[in-house]
Amino acid sequence: MEFEDAGVLLTARPHGEHHAVAEILTAAHGRWAGLVYGGQGTRMRPVLQPGNRVRSVWKGRVATSLGHFSLELTDPSAAGLLHDRLALSGLTAACAVAAVCLPEREAHAGVYDALGVVIDHLGEPEVWPTLMAKWEFGLLAALGFGLTLDRCAATGARDDLIYVSPKSAQAVSRAAGEPYKDRLLPLPAFLTSVGGEAAGPADAVDALTLTGYFLETRVLFPADKTLPEARSRLVDLLKAEIEKG
Repeated sequence: MEFEDAGVLLTARPHGEHHAVAEILTAAHGRWAGLVYGGQGTRMRPVLQPGNRVRSVWKGRVATSLGHFSLELTDPSAAGLLHDRLALSGLTAACAVAAVCLPEREAHAGVYDALGVVIDHLGEPEVWPTLMAKWEFGLLAALGFGLTLDRCAATGARDDLIYVSPKSAQAVSRAAGEPYKDRLLPLPAFLTSVGGEAAGPADAVDALTLTGYFLETRVLFPADKTLPEARSRLVDLLKAEIEKG
């Protein structure tokens, strides 16, 4: 079996003394792993960085085998962010979330395309954190765990929705949620606005807290997994940026 596809490098780990096993989120084939010959060498190490875009050719004796990748670097996304700690953290976190949440060899074209949008905007600090939250929101939906944010779970009201119930994954209005607000998750307006509601850094943190909760409890916990450390570190860095003003 053989295929050629565009992709985003998610992870790479050593295999033996010289090679590496890479995981790539491909456009048409989903998250796919393969051996990269010489992956620990000086030529391939810069290619095998999370977030880099590649053109990949995968070959395997049978479809179920590990197979191997031949890779061509098309966009060194990671290298362009080496002097931007926060953006590089965002890139690493997004790749780590994709690697741990997406099922292997299952195509998710929408998730792939949206990740590309996040990567394209990592040079815009006022934009990409909210884009990443929206990407995770879409990831939940693609995995069958979409949130219901268009009406209040308690009253059916469609206005003034500012909370999400951690139990039902549904929005809750300000009035209905007031007695239980300490047990509810914040719902930033930009996640439900079709007109592009303005959002600041605190809104992005609230949104990432929301999506992170449901990724962990609905997707990862049943599989005995947790959110990657890189994802937690990103939220901590964003909070630190807010505190600095």
